[in-house]
Amino acid sequence: MQLKVFKTLWGYSGVPRQAAREAVEAGFDGIEGPVPASPEAREGLAAALEEHRLDYVAEICTGGSYVPERKATPAAHLTDLENKIRIAQPLHPTLINVIAGCDAWPLQVQCDFFAAAQQIGARHDVVLSFETHRSRSMFNPWITEALIRHLPGLRLTADISHWVVVTERLLDDDLDWQTMLAIAERVHHMHGRVGYPQGPQVPHPAAPEYAACLAFHQRFWAAVWHSQYLRGYSTSTLTPEFGPDGYLHTLPFTDQPVADLWQLNRWIGDTERTHFQTCAGMRRPLTASRGTCP
Repeated sequence: MQLKVFKTLWGYSGVPRQAAREAVEAGFDGIEGPVPASPEAREGLAAALEEHRLDYVAEICTGGSYVPERKATPAAHLTDLENKIRIAQPLHPTLINVIAGCDAWPLQVQCDFFAAAQQIGARHDVVLSFETHRSRSMFNPWITEALIRHLPGLRLTADISHWVVVTERLLDDDLDWQTMLAIAERVHHMHGRVGYPQGPQVPHPAAPEYAACLAFHQRFWAAVWHSQYLRGYSTSTLTPEFGPDGYLHTLPFTDQPVADLWQLNRWIGDTERTHFQTCAGMRRPLTASRGTCP
C-alpha cells in the first residue's frame, strides 16, 4: 500500500498553477479543494492538474457552506449534492469529499439521507467520501458509528480534530478507543489536522506541549492504515489540512498568525510519510496505549 498526500486549497489565494508547482515541490501527489464556480476557473484547475500530473480530490458542501443553512431540507441537500457532482465530474476527481447533512437532524433522517446520497454517487459512478465535520451529520463519533451500522457501504473522510474539540477530550480511553477503531474500518480518506480539547487546530503540531494530541491523532491514522491494508487498499490518501478562518492561532490586537499554514501542512505531510513507512505491512490491530504502529 502507498500513501498519497494532497495539498489543500483551503486558505490558498494563489492561482492553480502556482498551487500545483508548490505541491510538486513538496513531494505531494495531488490537490484537494472546492470545485471552482466558473467554467474558466475549472479549466484553469484542470490544466494545472494535467500539466503537473497531479490527482484531484474535489470538495462539495451541501445545503450551504461549511456550516449548513439550518432550514435546508434533506431533499435540498440531495439536490445540491447531485448538481455539484455534475460540475465536478469533468475534473475526474480521485474521490469527492462531501461535507453533508446537519447535526440537528434525527437519526432516522440521517440514515435516509445518506442512503439516498450513496445512491446518487452510484448513479453518477463517483466515489463519495463523507467528512466527519462539526455542524454536520457526523459531528461526533457515536452518531457516526450509528450511521455506519445502518449503512455498511458508507465511506468516511476522517477529520477527528473536530471530534476532539466537540467532546473536549482525546478519545483514547478503552471505551472511546473501541468506537474509534470501529470507525477506522470505514475510513476511505483522511484530513491530517491535529486538534486539542479546546480547539480544532493546535498552534503547531511539532510543539512539545501538544505531543499527546499529535500522538493520539497518529494512533488513529495508523489504525486506518491498518484497516485499509486488511481491506485490500493499494493506496491511502491524506490531506494535511491546517487552515485559516479562526483555526489558525493569531496574536491579540495585531491578528498576526503564529505560524505559516503551508509550513504546517508540509510538516504534517513529511511527518506522516515517514510515519506511514514505519507502519508498512501492518498486520496487527492497534490499542490506545501501544504506540502509533504495531
